[in-house]
Amino acid sequence: MRLSNRLTRPARAVRRAVLARRRLLAAVLAAVAVAAALQATARPAPATVAVTVAARDLPAGEVVTTGDVVRAAWSPGSAPADLADPVGRVLAAPVRAGEPVTDVRLVGPGLTEGRPDLVAVPVRLPDAGMAALLEVGDRIDLLAADPRAGGADVVAGGVPVLALPVDDDPAVGGNGLTGRLVVVGAGPTEVTAVADAATRAFLTFAWSR
Repeated sequence: MRLSNRLTRPARAVRRAVLARRRLLAAVLAAVAVAAALQATARPAPATVAVTVAARDLPAGEVVTTGDVVRAAWSPGSAPADLADPVGRVLAAPVRAGEPVTDVRLVGPGLTEGRPDLVAVPVRLPDAGMAALLEVGDRIDLLAADPRAGGADVVAGGVPVLALPVDDDPAVGGNGLTGRLVVVGAGPTEVTAVADAATRAFLTFAWSR
């Protein structure tokens, strides 16, 4: 019995000491919690960069307006390097909502980014209905036909369709010319032949194999 009392006396003393100082202990714990919360809220926000992204799904050929894009915060390491101001420019390919608008999505020199073997060349195909069958990414042979003399010659083979800008009226362009404007990627040695055929002959196409 005496042994049991000897073992329990220290435990009781510790318990009485803790109870006597419980308010002090509670205050210390509360102070620690407040300090931890303040430290967490004081941490600086992660660095971000503003990136121009599509506010909605945008189709190829559309002229981008201020309402078509918004600014979004991206981490510096994930932001594309070839960002551009797209307002007033023509989309060469569709852009999904939230997707950054880069040079390769716009009609212009950026269409051949990473392809030094190609030059972006706009040509007007006289048959708007036939041109409407094309999609960005198609590979076509451009043919120069002479309706009077007959026959047709390939002026550029296997050129990719880079963009299909939208005319106000596909049958009559904004400058009064008929047909449909198409931007293709031609080789540097083909550019002159393509430009000459576009002005002198009936330009048409066939899908490449």
